[in-house]
Amino acid sequence: MLLTLLDPEQQSPLQQWSFESEPIVRIGRSPENHVVIPNALVSRQHLELQRVKGGQSSQWYLVNHGTNGTFVNGTLVSQGWISDGSLIQLARGGPILHFQITTLEVGGKIGTDPPVSRPVLRCTHAGNPQGNLFCIHCGEPIKVDRTVRHYQVLRTLGQGGMGTTTLAWDREKAKAQKPGSSPAASLVVLKEMNADMAQIVKAQELFEREAKTLKALHHSGIPQFFDFFVEGGKKYLVMEMLHGEDLEKRIYSRGPVTPQQAIEWMIQTCDVLNYIHTQKPPIVHRDIKPANLLVRHRDNTIAVLDFGAVKEIGTPPGTRIGVEGYTAPEQDRGQPLPQSDLYAIGPTLIFLLTAQSPQKFYGKLARGYGFKLENIPTIDPKLRETILRTTATKPGDRFQTAKQLARALATCL
Repeated sequence: MLLTLLDPEQQSPLQQWSFESEPIVRIGRSPENHVVIPNALVSRQHLELQRVKGGQSSQWYLVNHGTNGTFVNGTLVSQGWISDGSLIQLARGGPILHFQITTLEVGGKIGTDPPVSRPVLRCTHAGNPQGNLFCIHCGEPIKVDRTVRHYQVLRTLGQGGMGTTTLAWDREKAKAQKPGSSPAASLVVLKEMNADMAQIVKAQELFEREAKTLKALHHSGIPQFFDFFVEGGKKYLVMEMLHGEDLEKRIYSRGPVTPQQAIEWMIQTCDVLNYIHTQKPPIVHRDIKPANLLVRHRDNTIAVLDFGAVKEIGTPPGTRIGVEGYTAPEQDRGQPLPQSDLYAIGPTLIFLLTAQSPQKFYGKLARGYGFKLENIPTIDPKLRETILRTTATKPGDRFQTAKQLARALATCL
């Protein structure tokens, strides 16, 4: 495997690293890494490239640890397979690495991702605008990547450690639509459990728990559950397709938002949290962060995504789940509470108002540790007090319910 650091302007090579047998290649600012990149946007331990052998060849799997994110060919990723020729950018505006699989790794052939079926041209009508999913003449999908039962997979939306999320067309649903209905009305999100996760009992448990949770929840701020099934030994979850953009991508692409907008979005998030926290037994999301909050294009409202980490209160302490900077201390110990979800609202507000990782503002205070917000001009004293209260170290010192936090945020408008 060959990594080439590119000049940001001319895209010419600046430095190269070659790896022939290393199972893991670590990249970051710290001198302990295999690839050391001294740049302020790069985290000390920014990402790992993990070699996965299959037969005579090797594939590579990327795992992000950087607080400013990692982008592959312009798309923000947390984990996923990486293909030959990809461009890896360490943070938005950060250094760019060209990734190449060497012939040595694949016995004389250039390596590729794990085998997937190539897109198949389904419609032969001419005159369709570039980028269209459906033919303007017959209403059929123009390209179908593959078919799972009656779901036709059109493209991949994202890939995480647990599963791959795709955009799919529900042919059965389309047949039941009234004549003249838009084919887009039958679009769904199909989440497929990753093959490497299917062998892990805990991963199976979390995937099935997400399906069970979504099936029981009915709220406009939560994707609607449609189906859950096993096909070819793989688990699949089918959900409502929400048209929008998650807040992490939104801020990275457009920059910080106004305090009023950030507060309104967080009040809407509190409404969803109040709904799940008042279930019997209460449900804790455990992974509230900008990447799991989607703002709809149609009305600028928030939907909470990814219920794969949910936990019912009263069950035994579990595995630590969450992202550094957004998780409460008790959640780091595997003991999440409803107040743990409320804690995450604080750093999310900081990110929305600064477009920077909340970790940058976290440090030692007069009493313990916390967020230092005095020098952020968009956070006035009243909002600062609200953020500091909801991110207090002890759960008992925070707002106790999502309704209380929402009321406090409303007074900051």
